[in-house]
Amino acid sequence: MARRAGAETYPARLRKSAHRVRSTLRRSGVDYFRGDGSDWIALVGLLVVIPAITCATLADPVWCAPTMLVLPIVAGGLLLRPASLLGLYGAAAAALIVESIWLGPYENGPARVTPGTVLTVAACGFFGLILAQFRARVGVPWRRGGTMLFDLRERIRVQSSLPRLPQGWHREMALRPAGGQSFSGDFVVAARTHGGRTLEAVLTDVSGKGMDAGSRALLLSGAFGGLLGSLPPHGFLPAANGYLLRQDWDEGFATSIHLVLDLETGDYELLSAGHPPALQLHAGSGQWEEMAAEGPLLGVYDGAEFDPVKGHLAPGDVLMLFTDGLVEASDRDIAEGIDRLTGEADRYVATGFEGAAWHLIEACAKDVNDDRALLLLSRKS
Repeated sequence: MARRAGAETYPARLRKSAHRVRSTLRRSGVDYFRGDGSDWIALVGLLVVIPAITCATLADPVWCAPTMLVLPIVAGGLLLRPASLLGLYGAAAAALIVESIWLGPYENGPARVTPGTVLTVAACGFFGLILAQFRARVGVPWRRGGTMLFDLRERIRVQSSLPRLPQGWHREMALRPAGGQSFSGDFVVAARTHGGRTLEAVLTDVSGKGMDAGSRALLLSGAFGGLLGSLPPHGFLPAANGYLLRQDWDEGFATSIHLVLDLETGDYELLSAGHPPALQLHAGSGQWEEMAAEGPLLGVYDGAEFDPVKGHLAPGDVLMLFTDGLVEASDRDIAEGIDRLTGEADRYVATGFEGAAWHLIEACAKDVNDDRALLLLSRKS
């Protein structure tokens, strides 16, 4: 019985040991690529590569030149911390010494260690060390840097998503950063409040554009998302204005428009902080009307007041909120841009504006070097 128990437990113990080893290696790999773990795995790998390159150089220096040592040095500059990098450089220097002794003086012919080879390897090592020290000072390894940027972009995208609306309503939003970048100074935060009866949406244009405004847009979108629905509608823009003033940024202003829409009756209220007017299409007349609310820019002075404008969306009506990058350009004023936008939007009346937001940006401001955003709401007939 004891032998049988031992035979039964030995494979189980072996499986448990193998599972622990796999878990440890997987955890180490995940921590390493996240930038949280030790870099010893990369260091050992590169230390193995250097002798392999040295042996190949000694065997055939024509096809594997001594300058091949720059490859592990460049990889080390991307993967290792400064302290580990110095150890790698010591191994590379030792490899160069071995190669120079084995191959003989460079005056004897080509494919030998020349002063240019030493300078090339040393220059790559110098720049790699500077890069590693910069990463160490910032505290973000290169392995995590791309992940962080991707995460920031996805957070802005998720925060700008619109909530589902009840049957009879259509909503869509399109955002296009300046210069084809991934980050934009324009963003939308939206939520359904009062038990889902009311839609509150805020479209904001942060000063600056593209990557320069992306970090501020991320901070403001999080703050505005927390304020939205937590305050009465008339208290949102004053609170947002106070928040911007407390940041004390050099480029601290922003424009914003706040929509409060009753999804049961179609009544709405707009409050603006220096933002371009909204546009409403009246289905009965087929005419566009500018809905311009009054209010100063956010982040300019304390105690700002924002006067609302009220409207009503009847069945078939459409409401568009947009940023100035869609209607303003160096060769035209905002009035011409609005006329062009409404003219292009008339083409989508028959289709119910399905998929119209992105196409309107393409048609009206495709090559504009500014962030562009368009929020479109329509009440179906």
